[in-house]
Amino acid sequence: MDESGHEFLLRVFREMPDPRIARTRAHSLHDILVIAVCATLAGLEHWTHIADYGEANEDWFRTFLDLPHGIPSHDTFGRVFAALDPDEFERRLQVWVHAVAGSSKGKHIAIDGKTLRRSFDRASDKAAIHMVNAYVHENHAVFAQVKVDEKSNEITAVPKLLAMLKVEDATVTFDALHCQKSISKQVVAQGGDYVMMLKGNQPSLQADVQWALDDAAQRGWPDEHDEHESSEKGHGRIEVRRCWTLGDVNWLRERHDWPGLRSIAKVERARTVDGETSRETAYVISSLPGRCAQRIGQVVRNHWRVENELHWTLDVAFNEDGCRVRVANAAENLARVRRIALMLLKQEKTAKIGVKGKRAKCAYQRDYLLKVLGIT
Repeated sequence: MDESGHEFLLRVFREMPDPRIARTRAHSLHDILVIAVCATLAGLEHWTHIADYGEANEDWFRTFLDLPHGIPSHDTFGRVFAALDPDEFERRLQVWVHAVAGSSKGKHIAIDGKTLRRSFDRASDKAAIHMVNAYVHENHAVFAQVKVDEKSNEITAVPKLLAMLKVEDATVTFDALHCQKSISKQVVAQGGDYVMMLKGNQPSLQADVQWALDDAAQRGWPDEHDEHESSEKGHGRIEVRRCWTLGDVNWLRERHDWPGLRSIAKVERARTVDGETSRETAYVISSLPGRCAQRIGQVVRNHWRVENELHWTLDVAFNEDGCRVRVANAAENLARVRRIALMLLKQEKTAKIGVKGKRAKCAYQRDYLLKVLGIT
């Protein structure tokens, strides 16, 4: 694709439906969105700061934006983001994600949720917004994101999220909350495989899986099984990870009427620090074959890492939990801008610094900002 980052950005955002009445549009929608993305990359987090950033860099923005009436006010930024259709915005951003990071086909997709903690509004009795993300581990990027309806939960949002993704030949991982037959069926129908962790929400299934694995370990593993061990040392700790898988679980699939079930697994993580060892064990079900211990152990480990790679980074580097934006769709849409900014900053490999450092560098080096935006 032979076009610069801001040219591509303008093309994507020019196709975005404008929710405003035509006669009230003093500023082009694509101008507003481009300035907001650039300001977010440069470390700005509030509408007033974003407007100030635009004014400070107005001469530069005029080299590629329309700006018929100058830089929009902070109130204009807030109103526009509150009015934007989140689904339409998501569709445009997915074009950008695929241009930068490629396809999710054949990769590891971790489904996980995050609450925007300060988005609640006590005065209007509005709960904090909860977003569900599809995080592709190989690209360190969120490929799709949906808001959980205030009167529902993540389970109802996940089917909509999966429908946005290309999961052919991919392995999709879920925590115990999403261990549902309907979700398993959808992943298989879309041509992917699932790995689902078990806890108390499926007590009968969990008991059968745990019994089958423990019994096989005591009696001697059958042919249709696999195991894998890996270890890691560093920072004064030793971590050993082991995974045991068991195939030939037709009886379990039939007993629980579970779509696509082909294997079960036990994943154990033992961590030793200063001579003290702690253990964490997870039981999972999967549509992968029985001899996939290394793969299942790997995706379970990477699923656990989403908390640090995505959620922690958004909170620390973008102050997401402290953001008080809450009017209408503004918090949801701004969360999408942060997610795109994080993806772009992680894709840029020349600066050997952390995400916060890269944001600062975007603020004082326009050439670096353009490099982060680069699509070529």
